[in-house]
Amino acid sequence: MKPLNVKRRKRKQSPSHSWCLLSCIHMARVFVYGTLKKGQPNYYRMFESANGTAEFLASACTTQKYPLVIAGNYNIPFLLNIPGHGHRVQGEIYKVDDKMLKFLDDFEGVPTMYQRTQVDLEVKEWVGKAEAEERPAAGSITEAFVYNTTAYQPDWPSLPCYESYDAYGDHGLEYVTREARD
Repeated sequence: MKPLNVKRRKRKQSPSHSWCLLSCIHMARVFVYGTLKKGQPNYYRMFESANGTAEFLASACTTQKYPLVIAGNYNIPFLLNIPGHGHRVQGEIYKVDDKMLKFLDDFEGVPTMYQRTQVDLEVKEWVGKAEAEERPAAGSITEAFVYNTTAYQPDWPSLPCYESYDAYGDHGLEYVTREARD
């Protein structure tokens, strides 16, 4: 394994801090709409420190319509990458570090099950810290990564579409956790 190149620079402001380690941590925004949302079966994974760091920023919905369907043997929520069909999907925006982003890519099966793409979102309520000295207002547009799929069964676009996913909803399609699968 190749060692990390870490740059150090001398700080002039404070003699008690003669060296400063520069960090290269990258933060990305991710929009979650299914089992990773608050109150859903996989929400805890967003806050397991071994997976990385995640911070809840806002509730939001997609600016375009997409089919959000529940499909497969395990009743998994899928956001089909068919813009203009379905509903404006409700979800949550998180700021995540590179480690969490890699975990989410693995968890979502990128690139075979899902793909990670950018999506435009309408902010419903921003509760996270202000970014660049500004707190995005309700109704403003922002973007984030979303996990959607172009690989699905031919009948999936004709399944019922949902605006908001709830594993415990009245749809009667109980989500099967990974631990409970064969």
